Amino acid sequence: MEPAKLTDIYESLKPLLHERSRRLFAGLLAQAMGRGGIAFVSRATGLARSGIGRGLAELAAIAAAGGVPGNHVRRPGGGRKRAVEHDPTLLEDLRRLVDPATRGDPESPLLWVSKSIEHLTAALRDQGHRVGRETVRLLLKELDFSLQANRKTREGKQHRDRDAQFECIAQLAKDFLAAQQPVISVDTKKKELVGDFRNGGREWQPEGEPEAVRMHDFPDPKLGKAIPYGVYDVHANEGWVSVGIDHDTAAFAATTIQRWWERMGAVRYPDARYLMITGDCGGSNSNTNRLWKTSLQAFADQSGLTLFVSHLPPGTSKWNKIEHRMFNRITENWRGRPLISLEVVVNLIAGAHTKTGLRIQAELGFCRRPSGQPGMKQLIPAET
Repeated sequence: MEPAKLTDIYESLKPLLHERSRRLFAGLLAQAMGRGGIAFVSRATGLARSGIGRGLAELAAIAAAGGVPGNHVRRPGGGRKRAVEHDPTLLEDLRRLVDPATRGDPESPLLWVSKSIEHLTAALRDQGHRVGRETVRLLLKELDFSLQANRKTREGKQHRDRDAQFECIAQLAKDFLAAQQPVISVDTKKKELVGDFRNGGREWQPEGEPEAVRMHDFPDPKLGKAIPYGVYDVHANEGWVSVGIDHDTAAFAATTIQRWWERMGAVRYPDARYLMITGDCGGSNSNTNRLWKTSLQAFADQSGLTLFVSHLPPGTSKWNKIEHRMFNRITENWRGRPLISLEVVVNLIAGAHTKTGLRIQAELGFCRRPSGQPGMKQLIPAET
């Protein structure tokens, strides 16, 4: 049963139950769930583990007595008072310890340590409060605090023409597509270690038989890293990926675009005269990379196309269409699978597809330096 569902059931029954019946109800649930049941029921209902344990003990006593329950119920208002009732400054002192507005306070006892329940409990005890970790946990919930991770929302300094740049790129792409001219999005995917290394995500495996991988992520000098450079056709919803093994260079990026044009683009757009390329401002296709411009000019001369290159504003690479239309699908397809060889990398990339029609072709490309050209590299395809 999901915790949220159990919470809804408990909250609907809570007005009909008194203290003892709530305890027995929680004990029955924990008993039925077996190992870990007390912790699960405690999280779902908010009841203390000690109370659920008492419920289990009472159930055992009832069973020993032949199934005859007692009738003792504590009167309303009975029992130990809440900590905040006999310690009026406890809640405010806890709020000050966790309040974001006071984190930079040089007088704060938790300025340079994590604000875990253990540290908060110790800090409150140092201030003279008699409190336990379970009370601190309940009080944090009462104050509407919860464990939260950092959220990436700030994009740094933004130029006043940032939105206008996006609008210009979007309008230019619409004009190209309306004229039946190709528009592609290009980028380099994250470099991946090749070998029996742990890969993020989970995959279905026989019970108790997870895929065995290495303990440490030290690169294998023989296998190295896979460097996927991708081209995404915005109109056709198709992609091309060349997997390099040495360096992510501008020549490698331009040659990948050339390979896409020879194998896919020229076939789909036989009458094309122009090609629009969109990408981010960093890496091998940086707007300041001279080799990138030189390599693109060589491709334009060879193909006869007129190229229009549009770069997204700095720090906005996540808006590049290839990121959320192709690369994420590749990551989903090889989740939980060790990339044990370059052939596995290529096949998993080519196997990524979607119900909306995304199809990807991939090849293994070795970059080598031709003799007599110290600054240039060429892609030697090795198709799989």
